[in-house]
Amino acid sequence: MTHACTRLRRGAVLVTAVGMLMGPAAAGAALAVPLPATGTATAAVTAADPPSPSASGNDVRELTPAVQRQLDTAVQHVMREASIPGVTVGLWTPDKGEYVKSFGVADKSNGRKMSTDLYMRIGSETKTFTVTALLQLVDQGQAGLDDTIDRYVGGVPNGDKITLRELAGMRSGLFNYTADEGFFKALTSDPQQHFTPQQLLDYAFKHPVLFPPGKKFSYCNTNLILLGLVVEKLSGQRIEDFIHDHVLQPAGMDHSLFPTGTEFPSPHAQGYTNQTASGKIEDTAHWNPSWAWSAGAMISTLDDLRIWARTVATGTLPDGDPLISPATQKQRLITPPTTIPGAGYGLGIFNVQGWIGHNGSLPGYESLTIYLPSAQATLVVLLNTDISFKGSEPSTVLGDAITKIVSPDHVFNLPAEPAAR
Repeated sequence: MTHACTRLRRGAVLVTAVGMLMGPAAAGAALAVPLPATGTATAAVTAADPPSPSASGNDVRELTPAVQRQLDTAVQHVMREASIPGVTVGLWTPDKGEYVKSFGVADKSNGRKMSTDLYMRIGSETKTFTVTALLQLVDQGQAGLDDTIDRYVGGVPNGDKITLRELAGMRSGLFNYTADEGFFKALTSDPQQHFTPQQLLDYAFKHPVLFPPGKKFSYCNTNLILLGLVVEKLSGQRIEDFIHDHVLQPAGMDHSLFPTGTEFPSPHAQGYTNQTASGKIEDTAHWNPSWAWSAGAMISTLDDLRIWARTVATGTLPDGDPLISPATQKQRLITPPTTIPGAGYGLGIFNVQGWIGHNGSLPGYESLTIYLPSAQATLVVLLNTDISFKGSEPSTVLGDAITKIVSPDHVFNLPAEPAAR
């Protein structure tokens, strides 16, 4: 998804949905053919619809040895063309098999191999967790999606008009702080510095609003910083604690975290970016993701994201209990069209040709976690670079190549955008 939110210069939602660090042109997501106002899969994924053992139908191909060899070839071709150091791919179906492999290196300095157990930064996929936290508080009656943000956070331009729903749906009209040149210079001059949420908002609020709320789709990391503050105000907890206690722990995601500084559990992959002050490629594993906060700071693993893909797309925990109520999940999955053909965006979630989920991108890392309800298929892609290839996010190029093989009627072709930019 082109809007990964953590990319610094390229964009966030349309290209990477996974990225975070974008500058004037960065931020990240992915996309494809115009969707109806509710998105093709909206009605199909609710907590009231339990999985069918034979749901794969013809929407995904059987992962035979021949198909797996095709996938090997496609992934390795993209890696060569895009100079991607390391990639891990996980594809799971209920009745057509699975494909779980790592390629390349996790650390270019010593040749350490990429492996399926590594911790990775997931950029804008963090947005799915932040919005889930908000929706849980809505279910508790502590807030309404149509409340205006000025009820919870002061000083927001148009704050008496912008609703929580518009923030979560990327239709607020606020300026994206990661597109501010001053922010980009501050971050790249000292990547280990700590940013507060208010500092991030200050970069955004010195710019005029782009359009009246609700009038357009515009992927914006500022929206998620505000929603993070709302979660903290309503819950009385730090957002990292609320997400751990109410989202990660109930889902059994024991290897996911919202870091408060530069911590990065081992084993992890090193990450490589050219979103640097010099423009040269640098290793970013030690960078402080506080600049992305509730829009893109989280860390996870392949196995945990496998759990999350279905959980966030259905609103149902692995044990069958609701993560959020079916009625609220239904609202989440109303995915009006975006500026990207074939891609709709709901409340912190994409629908790209039937695949539901998000992508992420921040300097050095990209990810893609999506679920195809019609086939109950899950796809997770993790890589240790965000350096674009011919103007596209590498995660999007991989998602496109993989889904062309396994789900040709549902090709994930959402462009990703950097978060820091």
